[in-house]
Amino acid sequence: MDEPTNVDALIDAVIDREGGYVNHPADKGGPTCFGITEAVARAHGYAGPMRGLPRADAVAIYKRLYWLRPRLDEIAKHSDRVAEELFDTGVNMGPSVAVTFLQRALTALNRSGEDYPDLTPDGRIGPATLSALDAFLAVRGRTGGETVLLRALEALQGERHLRLAERRPANEAFLYGWRANRIGEP
Repeated sequence: MDEPTNVDALIDAVIDREGGYVNHPADKGGPTCFGITEAVARAHGYAGPMRGLPRADAVAIYKRLYWLRPRLDEIAKHSDRVAEELFDTGVNMGPSVAVTFLQRALTALNRSGEDYPDLTPDGRIGPATLSALDAFLAVRGRTGGETVLLRALEALQGERHLRLAERRPANEAFLYGWRANRIGEP
C-alpha cells in the first residue's frame, strides 16, 4: 500500500480550493467560509459571522464530519485512493452520498455476485462494505481495481452534478467548479 492518507493535507487542499468567505446568490447553501456552510458551522457551535470562521474550526469540522464520522479512516486502511475520492465527493455532496456511490459501484462490479455479495446502498460503511472492497481489490488487482473503481465513482459524481444542473438552471453557475475539473486526476 502507498503512504498512509494524510487527512490534514486533504483538508488543506479542500480549503485551498474552496477559498475564504463566499456568498454567491445562486448558492442555495447561503454564505460559506472555507467551504463550510453557515448551517454546518452553526450546528458545530460557531456563532460568529461566517466571514470570521476560524480556519481551525473549518479543519475540525472537515475532519469530524467528512473523514471520521463516515469512517473514511477505515476505508483508507484498505485503499488510500478510494478514501481520498470519497472524502472529496463527501465534502461536495455529503458523506452518505459518497459512500452510497461506493456501495453502488462495488455491487455493479461484483460480476453478478460471483466475487462477493451485493451491497445495500445505505450510505454507511460497515463490515459488508469493507469486505466487498477487499474482495474487489483482491480479484481485480490493487492498481487496476482501484483505477476502475475510481472511474466508476467519478462517473456517478459527474452524473449527479449534471442532473442537479438540469433540475435547477442556477446550479449551472457551479457545474465546472463542482470537482468536474478533477476527472482523470490520479
